[in-house]
Amino acid sequence: MSALSESQALWNRSHFDLRSDEMLAQILDRGELAAWRELYQLASGPSPEDADLRRRIVRLCTTVPIGFPHLFLAAMGALGEKLDPYPEGPEFADDLA
Repeated sequence: MSALSESQALWNRSHFDLRSDEMLAQILDRGELAAWRELYQLASGPSPEDADLRRRIVRLCTTVPIGFPHLFLAAMGALGEKLDPYPEGPEFADDLA
């Protein structure tokens, strides 16, 4: 099994489906280093599907509040994605007030 399908980030899922933005966001937000490495390997390929994965990661990091958006944006930038040099991540909602 892969690190992605075994990630603790998917505690509420029976399997991992890379086509699901919701599951991808869960991995980006709560995944382990091994899952992130596997995701980077999948995104680093030359195929159109790999490029689509890179664009989805960039979109999620700029629209969904995840833990380390700039880490993933930098990784996608290193793979050739065009990025804003000073990206703003989404604001976290402070529901404790």
